[in-house]
Amino acid sequence: MHIPSVISIASIAAALVVDTSWAMPHSSRYHEETAANRASQPSHTNDFRFLTNKTSKYRVESMPEVNFDLGEMYSGLIPVENTKNETRELFFVFQPTIGAPVDEITIFLNGGPGCSSLQAFLQENGRFLWTPGTFAPVENPYSWVNLTNMLWVDQPIGTGYSVGTPTAVSQEETAQDFVKFFKNFEVLFGIRKFKIYVAGESYAGRYVPYISSAFIEQHDTEYFDLQGALLYDPTIGPSITTQLMVPTYGTVKANNNLFSFSQTQLAELEELHESCGFEAFIDKYLTFPASGVQPVSNVGQECDVATWVLNRTLPNNPCFSMYDISSTCPILWDVLGAPTVLSYVPQGAEIYFDRPDVQKALHAPNVSWLECTASKVYVGGVDGTGGPEAKGDLSLDPIQHVLPQVIEHTNRVLVSNGDYDMIVQTNGTLLSIQNMTWNGKLGFDERPSKPIYIHTPDLMYHDVFEESAYAGKDGPQGEMGVQHYERGLMWAETYQAGHMQPQYQPRSSLRHLEWVLGRIDEL
Repeated sequence: MHIPSVISIASIAAALVVDTSWAMPHSSRYHEETAANRASQPSHTNDFRFLTNKTSKYRVESMPEVNFDLGEMYSGLIPVENTKNETRELFFVFQPTIGAPVDEITIFLNGGPGCSSLQAFLQENGRFLWTPGTFAPVENPYSWVNLTNMLWVDQPIGTGYSVGTPTAVSQEETAQDFVKFFKNFEVLFGIRKFKIYVAGESYAGRYVPYISSAFIEQHDTEYFDLQGALLYDPTIGPSITTQLMVPTYGTVKANNNLFSFSQTQLAELEELHESCGFEAFIDKYLTFPASGVQPVSNVGQECDVATWVLNRTLPNNPCFSMYDISSTCPILWDVLGAPTVLSYVPQGAEIYFDRPDVQKALHAPNVSWLECTASKVYVGGVDGTGGPEAKGDLSLDPIQHVLPQVIEHTNRVLVSNGDYDMIVQTNGTLLSIQNMTWNGKLGFDERPSKPIYIHTPDLMYHDVFEESAYAGKDGPQGEMGVQHYERGLMWAETYQAGHMQPQYQPRSSLRHLEWVLGRIDEL
């Protein structure tokens, strides 16, 4: 397999194409009631909550290679507009909770831009998992359907199984498309007055705030009652410099056991870090409370520290991934055909969602499916910085308006970063938060420091999977991160997690969701 000798900032950017007055139930009582209610839930078709004459054509009865009962599940295409000549449709998968019925729905979006949300459905927080290197899918004991009704959507137009020609140049346009699609979805499934939560990762750090803002601006709580949002490893800042370049030296130094750089190499990287002004930037702006509004800057090729790191890491570890810096060889075959530096499809293997039998089971169009589209889903201008503009997305970064609006409206927003992520780094996301004004102040006043502990008994969901290999093995995990809450925003730093947190640390992610849904008061 060919290993590229030089990786540029452009290729790194392309890789992204991957209030204290809460009223909530007592946590332990909630878990007990959830387990008891789930045990009594009927599984036969006549008791499916959302099954009607109109929705029956969307019902998914079974899926290839999935050798267990899917329960109630729907998927297919729904148009953006309700017009005779509409040719734009978004693909969805909807799975009602297998826990106690709730009048709420959580939307999950993958990023890219142009990456299918079926990635999360199959490998992160869906009812079953088919992770890289495994023979067949298995049930997911930490699926988010344990807690809430889940909706995964391929958006914007041009993503995954969605249908239509991309024409958008801004997040505002694609958010309005989503509003129209979601209203059509709600009408079809008879959903009214549900609490709505929007979650996503990576470039969905832009999708989630803009869609959430569009929901708020409908002024319609019958169909758009937004209650919270969750953003994982999100592209919320003003430039690739802040979220990728500035924190890279610190990430490498803290994890050099994974990079194995010599002291000479570390010294060279530190010198580059300092000469490019990154050390001074961190000293001035990664402070608590915030020291002031940060300048927007994009660096030249001579300060491309991420490329510097890659070109010295890949010769020693050709299976290194910026999505998970702990990755090593061998590369595991991925049924999603996920793009990596050394992507491959073994002889006789098939990409799962490109299989005709899978497409038929999901009521999906007969198309050549890619996890991340090779073409643009935003068609605006290009400025060459590697930021959103280079992807055709001309909208302002979320920290300028829409994310503060969502925090102030809900007081229930969680932003989290995985420490093994090098595409969007922990300190880069914290720098972005310290550059955001919400509820009257700039940034956090205090440096995040409160530990997140995963105790036992912690999660009470394994009664659903009595015959699973995981059953009865939900022991303590220990200290798994850092949490901090101020003025409606919860920060969660997650240890030993790569870019796709529900995949790498599913127990922590389920805890995050519990907080966003208002089931617990801290992580």
